[in-house]
Amino acid sequence: MSESEALTERSARVAAAVKLQRHTGRRRAGRFLAEGPNLVEAAGRRGLVIEVFATEPAMQRHAQLLTGLTVHRVTERAAKALSETVTPSGLVAVCTTPDDDIDAVLADRPPLVVVAVELSEPGNAGTLIRLADAMGAAAVMFAGHSVDPYNGKVLRSSAGSIFAVPVVVADDPEDVFARLRGAGLQVLATTLDGEMNLDDADPVLAAPTAWVFGPESQGLSADVAALADRRVKIPMTGGAESLNVAAAAAICLYQSARVQRAGGNP
Repeated sequence: MSESEALTERSARVAAAVKLQRHTGRRRAGRFLAEGPNLVEAAGRRGLVIEVFATEPAMQRHAQLLTGLTVHRVTERAAKALSETVTPSGLVAVCTTPDDDIDAVLADRPPLVVVAVELSEPGNAGTLIRLADAMGAAAVMFAGHSVDPYNGKVLRSSAGSIFAVPVVVADDPEDVFARLRGAGLQVLATTLDGEMNLDDADPVLAAPTAWVFGPESQGLSADVAALADRRVKIPMTGGAESLNVAAAAAICLYQSARVQRAGGNP
């Protein structure tokens, strides 16, 4: 294919893909964009890639990765239009949004699940997914008015983990908590004034657990925290008043994974 035959930013196929940069476009189409070789490869392993847009240099650089995929060569300007990064990689895939279902996730009665309520910051959301994957959680659930997990920044911050752990979107936190309890999990919420200190929580963490984390600015609302079985505080001996959600999640999930690895014997 000659350079003149490469798709431009004005082509209908490229224009349709660009619409997936917006939440409404992703929701209507049931598709999203994965940019860069790492995300494209991870989405491909999950069987989610529909088609790939690549510049000539990217096609040459990632020839092995693109084997077996439907690839459209695009101009540099088209690649820039498809990109949501400062330095476009020249490689963007259109992917099918996974149909991860809460009932399917809970059918196996998992030992560890992560729930985010009203989480709006994409970077923290992606980091939370990455942490869940690293600590062996069975799923991440975004409840309430949380960020779209297939937002480009969430995808990049997850470093591909979004394709390794089921991600469920739900409207009502109370319904999510009820389903979790029905699957045999206790619901633990992180709060600054929790009645249980994380240092003393090992016996509790031995049981199947769903950790609930709130938004970045003010944490979980009192109403949502009250729905949890226990409210847990992270002891802090320094001068900081609080931790951001990603830091708090890292500490809590590690503690749960540590206790569960030990077979519930703290």
